[in-house]
Amino acid sequence: MNQKEWEASIAWSKVVAGCVIRREDGKYLLVQEKQPKVYGLWNLPAGHVDKGESIEHAAVREAKEETGYDVELADKIGIYHETVASPIRHAFTANIVGGELKIQPEEILDAGWFSFDEITKMKQDGKLRVDWIYDAMSQVERQ
Repeated sequence: MNQKEWEASIAWSKVVAGCVIRREDGKYLLVQEKQPKVYGLWNLPAGHVDKGESIEHAAVREAKEETGYDVELADKIGIYHETVASPIRHAFTANIVGGELKIQPEEILDAGWFSFDEITKMKQDGKLRVDWIYDAMSQVERQ
């Protein structure tokens, strides 16, 4: 097998980093997607890790871009990866240390604070982008 054939045979995965941001009142911050394939679904502030960027830096950057908030990572919640075709998703807890809520209108329809019960209902109604969102928040909720 030559180099080109070998590279074509490898399953390459994208890497995503996201933040679970919870206020003192127990509500979580979600953003509503604007992309056509996931239009109107709710997600964590999250996005792809750029080449040469650390996963942690990507999580902080995406939170700022999508919400306007400056955040500081507190803990790593986990890594979520269902299939070779799906992205490898890293979830962190994060605390707001500055900024103000201001969505990125090119990518985000809305942002809001929701109780865990409201997020559970969103999951049941199919309004969350993917399962890892709920899984990560469930881990935080159990702490």
